[in-house]
Amino acid sequence: MTRIAYVNGKYLPHDQAAVHIDDRGYQFGDGIYEVVTVINGKLADQEWHLDRMEYSLGQLGIAMPMTRAALKIVINTIIRMNKITHGLVYFQITRGVMPRDHAFNLLLKPQLVMTAKPLKRLESPEINPVKVITVPDQRWQRRDIKTIQLLPNCLAKTKAAEAGAYEALMVDGDGMITEGSSSNAWIVTHDGELITRPTSYDILSGITRRAIIALAEKRNLKIVERAFTVDEAKKAAEVFVTSATSIVTPVCMVDDQKIGNGDAGPVATALRQSYFSNINETAAE
Repeated sequence: MTRIAYVNGKYLPHDQAAVHIDDRGYQFGDGIYEVVTVINGKLADQEWHLDRMEYSLGQLGIAMPMTRAALKIVINTIIRMNKITHGLVYFQITRGVMPRDHAFNLLLKPQLVMTAKPLKRLESPEINPVKVITVPDQRWQRRDIKTIQLLPNCLAKTKAAEAGAYEALMVDGDGMITEGSSSNAWIVTHDGELITRPTSYDILSGITRRAIIALAEKRNLKIVERAFTVDEAKKAAEVFVTSATSIVTPVCMVDDQKIGNGDAGPVATALRQSYFSNINETAAE
């Protein structure tokens, strides 16, 4: 089946979708994006994703390309046209098109592009634990904005792939883990505390992170939002990462240090299963 993309009001075959060469997203990475997971045909945490989209646009001074209600129609249409049951919807909004100049025109028309694709790893809550590595965090200081400027993230993710790892955990100048190249990082201490870095300019406020905190609270888990070191992660009872595509993915090894007995931990496993169950229950309502 031919994939269908949305580009500024038009639904096109994916291989014919294109943006102008002077689009500021292409020229400068001047834009934002969101990724929304589809599980059993149900959009996961859609309202929270749209809230964050509006926040990111506001921080960069980019206008909404259409109303929120209209955007939901486009999202649902893209899912339907691509026949997605388990997968993801990706959309990005750039500042607009103008002759290349660092200074931008405040009246530019925002550009919207949207795609969707199936993802088999979202079909089941069962998942094997993964290896991660640590790398220096080389990003800019406004990581709370979900900008398409992702070169440091791409370099980190590629280094992980070259090492046979699933993810790269980025480490700040104080030796503290900030987050993964495309995920939020968590540890479970031997005392049963669930630790994740607090939201600030230092990390992206992950939507799945937010959902997992809510699920953990329902399970009466003790959640502590603080920074943690690489050494703490290597000595933790469990390590896992969260994102729209990872959901909750347990970690069996950090660099060359095995975590626990190398299996998926009970906390990560339970939270991943709860996330899938919660989506399915919502879809049935």
